[in-house]
Amino acid sequence: MLLFNFSLYIIAFILIWFGSGLIVSSTSKFSQKLRLSSFAFSFVFLGLLTSTPEFSVGLQAVANHEPSIFIGNLLGGIIVLFLVIIPLLAVLGNGISLKNELDDKTTLATLGVILAPSLFILDKKVTNLEGVILIVLYIVLFILVEKKNGIFDRSNSQLLNIKAYSYKDILKILVGIGLVFVASSIIVDKTIYFAELIKISPFYISLLVIALGTDLPEITLVVRSVFSGKKDIAMGDYIGAGAASTLLFGIFTLLNQGEVLTVSNFIVTFVFISIALLFFYFFMHRTKYISRANGILMLGFYILFIMFELTR
Repeated sequence: MLLFNFSLYIIAFILIWFGSGLIVSSTSKFSQKLRLSSFAFSFVFLGLLTSTPEFSVGLQAVANHEPSIFIGNLLGGIIVLFLVIIPLLAVLGNGISLKNELDDKTTLATLGVILAPSLFILDKKVTNLEGVILIVLYIVLFILVEKKNGIFDRSNSQLLNIKAYSYKDILKILVGIGLVFVASSIIVDKTIYFAELIKISPFYISLLVIALGTDLPEITLVVRSVFSGKKDIAMGDYIGAGAASTLLFGIFTLLNQGEVLTVSNFIVTFVFISIALLFFYFFMHRTKYISRANGILMLGFYILFIMFELTR
């Protein structure tokens, strides 16, 4: 029985990898056809679409009355994005440059939005009002990014022209989303099973295991971006996905009947999320460049985070 459940768990993550691959490849093609800024398109659209696993896991967690799963998944996902995935892109791609894509104002606003859920959860609960605030923060950031990049300007009228999209790519996205939702249902179910079996909070499994699993779309994008040389697409997606976590946190809070309560201690998680975002801002503010050495340093902090969490 244990082997069967573990096998299902692994299969579910493989399905997420495959499904998210379909989503990423098809949406990247739309960016090229529409001639939009790769970074802006990835921030707004790819950031939301590659958050499909987090969205699906969150819905399943709320349905199973296990909010600690979506909390751990979303907060852990931010740490994975900024201390694993972005550093990996820097290491494998020999550095990341974002000149002319993010100004200081947009960077600070984005990082503030990404940090917001961690601040709200420090008192071990997120209220209905705080959930609304998180959603509003994301909408304000969306408007800020859109104004800077003009995604919905008249010059981009092709964006709303259905003929600009390939039906084959749309079908791939729908199939990918379907696979992700099926896999996410299995993941939530088996997370609860393993949490009860080894007597550990579902939050910690979500923080350390599911967060890596649901970030498989972003990991997929690292590989694709390194081989294609399109690192601007990857960076736009990563920062957009981090911001989308705030939107999802707010939505799931409201779906969870307006308030999320937890007994978990978030101080260590909050500290490492803050460190991750400070690293990112420091490198981007000074040089708008994350070197290979910087990436290795950030990966080292993720290993430190894992050590802290496993010894608590």
